Amino acid sequence: MSYYLIGHPLGHSFSPRLHALLGNPDYRLMDLDASELKDFLLKMEFDGINVTIPYKQSVIPFCDEVSEIALGIGSVNTIVRRGDGTLYGDNTDARGLMAMADQAGITLENKVVVILGSGGTGHTAWYVAQAAGAAKIYRVSRSGPVNYETVYRTAENAQVIINATPVGMYPRPYEPPLLDLNRFPRLEAVLDVIYNPLRTRLTLEAEKWGLKYANGLRMLVEQACASEELFMDRAVPVQEAERAFLALSREKVNLILTGMPGSGKTSAGRLLSRALNRPFVDTDEMIVRKAKMEIPDIFECFGESGFRDRETEALKEACLSGGCVIATGGGAVLRDENRDIMRLNGYICLIDRPVDKLDRAGRPLSQSARVLEKMREARMPYYQALADAVFENDTSLENLAKAILEDFHAHFGTERPEPEPAGGS
Repeated sequence: MSYYLIGHPLGHSFSPRLHALLGNPDYRLMDLDASELKDFLLKMEFDGINVTIPYKQSVIPFCDEVSEIALGIGSVNTIVRRGDGTLYGDNTDARGLMAMADQAGITLENKVVVILGSGGTGHTAWYVAQAAGAAKIYRVSRSGPVNYETVYRTAENAQVIINATPVGMYPRPYEPPLLDLNRFPRLEAVLDVIYNPLRTRLTLEAEKWGLKYANGLRMLVEQACASEELFMDRAVPVQEAERAFLALSREKVNLILTGMPGSGKTSAGRLLSRALNRPFVDTDEMIVRKAKMEIPDIFECFGESGFRDRETEALKEACLSGGCVIATGGGAVLRDENRDIMRLNGYICLIDRPVDKLDRAGRPLSQSARVLEKMREARMPYYQALADAVFENDTSLENLAKAILEDFHAHFGTERPEPEPAGGS
């Protein structure tokens, strides 16, 4: 059996792992240039395929039959080769988007909906909004009648915004959002179809303004379940879909450690890295390696601001891909930008330790207990606001790492904890 995701580019895709979690180990990526698409489809050396950017509309003429939903959307994202050799095209993205909205408690009925993007996913969002009974739908594009300048006047009463563009997607997750959400006074909710990173800058803005929001991982999982049902002619139970969602979330998220200088982030991080079989990254070590200077020398030559600039760049690099254990510098939380960088793909654990037990060696800002007390008082509100969980480092590193592991597994629904970390310092 052969199943593929076709599109270009595909380097960021979670799909092979997701379909494996749903019981299909024969699912692979097939990155195709436009010149290769026709030959691939005519050869039909597959049992089923998913289709992504930029071929969701290009594949339609090759299908012998297309579902009503796919015709209504104007794009196909799933093709099945039937027993008689004909190709059946469908669109499972609509089910995914509906599930994504439902899970977040977001309704489109009687709402003014703004859709960003005019491509295949934008067509899906339009179809879903219409089917849900939206009161008014605006589609925004760079050169259309409603663009990213005029939308603030044309759709100032927007209640739900759906991002159907790749802006903010890996490998450029730090791009600013296309719209300023604060300029829509009636806005209630934001849906962003991007699933990598697990959070986007757009949904972080939505959270900041107290709006309902959802990212695209739920949509990805639900559309994959619908595709598997077509591929395998079987229903995917709700519990199986939820297990796949949690497993994928756990695998792709960074486990990020924050806390005061000398609180044990690096030592605990190395234990967690071994226990989880994940790469370990220490942003202070990254800075030293790139600058070819020790941190006290960087402070002396470039000042604290020069160090903080290097820290931001190190965080961007460390947090980009996901699936790592990351120890951050004690002052990394002080910049708004840094906090957003960590949250895009991060489950963030604060390690708190009594000031009199903090390691001060080689730390330019940790020269006395009095200084550390003031520093802790100033930074703790940032640490606490950012943290998903808080841990006291008041016994041993082994106990600290064990507590973090247990919390991490519990948060992401791991059925059987991974091995406890080995001892070390």
